[in-house]
Amino acid sequence: GICFGFQLAVVEFARNICGLKGANSTELDPDTPHPVIDLMPEQRNVKYKGATMRLGGHEVVIKEGTLAYKLYNSRKIVERHRHRWEVNPKYWKVLEDNGLIFSGSSPDGRRKEILELPDKYFFFASQFHGEFKSRPGRPDPEYYGFVKSCLDRKLGKPRPEL
Repeated sequence: GICFGFQLAVVEFARNICGLKGANSTELDPDTPHPVIDLMPEQRNVKYKGATMRLGGHEVVIKEGTLAYKLYNSRKIVERHRHRWEVNPKYWKVLEDNGLIFSGSSPDGRRKEILELPDKYFFFASQFHGEFKSRPGRPDPEYYGFVKSCLDRKLGKPRPEL
């Protein structure tokens, strides 16, 4: 999942794995009992949204020993963003305690950027837009990894080890 897909992966996981009935994004349901996706804290009280999106290239710090690290082969990457909503920090612990891995974060640790489920063949989502930097001969590692995992699975190969 990319951007909104990343956010909906968090919503689905919160509802169906963490048991947070009614979990949602405040973009979709402002009255959700579990706002697992919410406006960035510094924008919560901004009345006129205008140019308040998180736009452009931002650094992402990747945890070693994760699928993200294997795909990007780097501890730091820069990817392009276009969003206002984020994973609510109040829910990070319950999501992680139930098996969700946040493998990429902002350098200051205030934002989650990449998630994965290590027990799945390939489950990877990013808050950023890797497609903006992809080129025909140099696809973004997230896309390359997804397509490669589809082919590997079709060929009956085991899930790659991290």
